[in-house]
Amino acid sequence: MKLHALLWLPCYLMASSALAQTSLLKNINGYTMENGKLVKFHAIKYSDDTIDKIFKDGETLPSTDQLQVIDGKQKTVLPGLIDAHGHVLNYGLSLIRANLVDSTSEQDAVSIVSRYSKQNPTIKWLQGRGWNQERWENKSFPSASSLDRVIADKPVVLARIDGHAIWVNSKAMQLANIDRHTDDVDGGEIVRDSDGNPTGVFIDNAMQLVYDTIPDMTVAEKEHALTMAMQSLAAVGLTSVHDAGINSDNLQAYKNLSTRKQMPIRINAMLDATDPLYSKHLNDGHVRSDDDTLVMHSVKISADGALGSRGAALIEDYTDKPHHKGLLLHSKHRLTDLVQQAMQAGFQVNTHAIGDDANKLVLDTYQQLIQQTQSGAMRHRVEHAQVLQLSDIPRFAELNIIASMQATHATSDKNMAEDRLGNQRIKGAYAWRSLLDSGAVIAAGSDFPVEYPNPFFGLHASVTRQDHANQPRDGWYKNEAMTLTEAFNSFTLGAAYAGHQENIIGSLEAGKKADFIIVDRDIFSIDSKDIWKTQVLATYVNGQPVKID
Repeated sequence: MKLHALLWLPCYLMASSALAQTSLLKNINGYTMENGKLVKFHAIKYSDDTIDKIFKDGETLPSTDQLQVIDGKQKTVLPGLIDAHGHVLNYGLSLIRANLVDSTSEQDAVSIVSRYSKQNPTIKWLQGRGWNQERWENKSFPSASSLDRVIADKPVVLARIDGHAIWVNSKAMQLANIDRHTDDVDGGEIVRDSDGNPTGVFIDNAMQLVYDTIPDMTVAEKEHALTMAMQSLAAVGLTSVHDAGINSDNLQAYKNLSTRKQMPIRINAMLDATDPLYSKHLNDGHVRSDDDTLVMHSVKISADGALGSRGAALIEDYTDKPHHKGLLLHSKHRLTDLVQQAMQAGFQVNTHAIGDDANKLVLDTYQQLIQQTQSGAMRHRVEHAQVLQLSDIPRFAELNIIASMQATHATSDKNMAEDRLGNQRIKGAYAWRSLLDSGAVIAAGSDFPVEYPNPFFGLHASVTRQDHANQPRDGWYKNEAMTLTEAFNSFTLGAAYAGHQENIIGSLEAGKKADFIIVDRDIFSIDSKDIWKTQVLATYVNGQPVKID
């Protein structure tokens, strides 16, 4: 029997019988961060949602007369891990829509969608995600015609794995009134054939031409998808997630779940700057639930696209596509206006920037506006900070800007990134060591569902710079790897600091929330190549177990 099954029953009874019951989890192999260092402990005492004390080596345990005692059976206990950049609703939807992540070719992806269509005959708009032409042999964008051959009577919309491109069939384009006469979109691209006809692939801002036609989900449908996602995230050891870009309906769904005390994990939400009610939400101020399971004090802006779809904005041409530099999604004036508005309203600004041109633009904009708005204490962030000019790396620490990065992007992109960037620009890409050495704070995440949300995958990639097959043998640009303690910190205190929550979560110590996980191995004593294999046995949020069947 798994440990979480053993722990679930007594804690459940505790919650229903004694609100102020104090618990002691003992006989454990515990690790947490303290003053930048890794420390060990063997027991933890907590009352309701708050930690009373952790017991380090040599410290005597209290009398157990009035305590709910749980035997940890020498399993490893860690602070609840935090993903500083994910997309919760999209992840929930990915669990119930066509999944193309493992597709091996365009035709294989079409076959998956065809099976999904037959299994879900009542769905009016067939949707899915996860295709990646870089994993296909021909590495070419797919076409509407291949979808049309199997599904011609229903619209099909399939998001690329990074969410920065979609692949649709002709029915979807027809319903969206898109043809060869449709104008291109600023900050986007309609991929066309030699005759100017849309091929069925839309990149970045051009995706909205199709998305605007799809009927909106109800708030209740979003609540269901969010709940599914949060339960799944808890199962891999995440007790808190920074949701990178939500709209008003998504926020309302979270508020509804929070009011009903149905938030399995903590959500630190970023308001999407494209939301029609952006200004209103800024004027309304921060959101914070009484149990800290829901907060919103930041905004999410996207400066450019993604590297895989060649939408990331580069200073010089793509190495594998001359005369193409990617896409900036906002004019400089518009970006400045969005950032300034949020800073003046007292919101943290978290801006997606992948290409070196987008990163430079964001850093320049921050530098100007932080001084103007006196908002340096808000710890503004660059989401991804993926491709940097070497000269821009020190600016993160100088400006107190957090690098919110995703380690598994490096191991997923390693077969493509150097083709896009060449052998010089790649030196400033996925540059964790260079950023840390410059004094920057890194907050770790996964960008799920672009990548798998499992944080142990991210810890493994951070340390080894390898995929799960331990390739490349010596690590991909291993000089940019982190130590395991640094990586662990980036998924705990670093991420908590990036969310202005380091005083309540991110480490296990007196006065903080009782958010912790129990895992099947000691990640600090095993071979680093096996970290990704770690299994979560139990997840606790606010001192209560989250059922993770």
